[in-house]
Amino acid sequence: MSVLRKPRKRPTAMVSAAVAITFLLPACSPALPSPPIAGSPLNNALPDAHVHGLSADPASGQLLLATHEGLFDVTSRPAVKIGPTNDLMGYATAGEPEVLFASGHPGPGTAAPDPLGLIKSTDGGKTWQPLSRQGESDFHALTVTGSGLVAFDGTLRTSTDGTSWKAVGVDFHPAALAGHPGSATVLATAQDGLRRSTDGGATWTKVPGAPVIQFAAFASVQTAVGVAPDGTVYRSDNGGATWKAAGKPTGPVQAVAANQSSDGKLRIWVATAQGLETSADGGQTFSAYDPAGAGPGSTAVTR
Repeated sequence: MSVLRKPRKRPTAMVSAAVAITFLLPACSPALPSPPIAGSPLNNALPDAHVHGLSADPASGQLLLATHEGLFDVTSRPAVKIGPTNDLMGYATAGEPEVLFASGHPGPGTAAPDPLGLIKSTDGGKTWQPLSRQGESDFHALTVTGSGLVAFDGTLRTSTDGTSWKAVGVDFHPAALAGHPGSATVLATAQDGLRRSTDGGATWTKVPGAPVIQFAAFASVQTAVGVAPDGTVYRSDNGGATWKAAGKPTGPVQAVAANQSSDGKLRIWVATAQGLETSADGGQTFSAYDPAGAGPGSTAVTR
């Protein structure tokens, strides 16, 4: 699959409406800061920006936030800004070190087309190269699978190489897409129920008996995590076919990431309106995220 192995404007009206209608969410305009997670230090060491994406590298442990103000490494405190100040509305990792995909809008004063279309980084977000649909697509939902890329810009699209795209006719508007580079399975969250594809996004079926999920992420080829609008975390061990409820983080969730170790241990990270939280027991309990060895700082992330 070639895409894995070769090498401040508001969102468009169509996509903003689709996402807002899907779960009745506010747009990404600033809001009043939420209080930090109970028990967390109180100085501002994380970006004061809405979080659009979250990733956790299973090898290095690096935790990245894709935000309205660009990409940040929050593995240590204070958070470290990586690369240019682009509004990263869509964000996905590729299962390879340093390879990232994103979409959204260019930062103030840049010459990049708006919207950005699909952009790719091979150095962990320090620099980005345009791949396709510059000036055309603002992908609010974006994921990488073993078959290529699946993205949504008002139309659901698939691509095997990130340069050419095929439109897929569907009867739902995905709020989030989740895939894994080792599998052709894709999950799409929607207000009227979870959809699942086993052929890289070419065809879709509604998952019977699945909870309504707002955010989703794969921790491994078979293990997926979902977060409902009320914050309940769900786990699936068969690629999203069936789900079991777990616990809840402290605040409203903005993004989720998950990894599963070789011994089956599932760890989950969530960006909430109150800060970053993590679970080391498969989502049963959550606590404020505190990077190992970090000094005093904040776990507060505000919109």
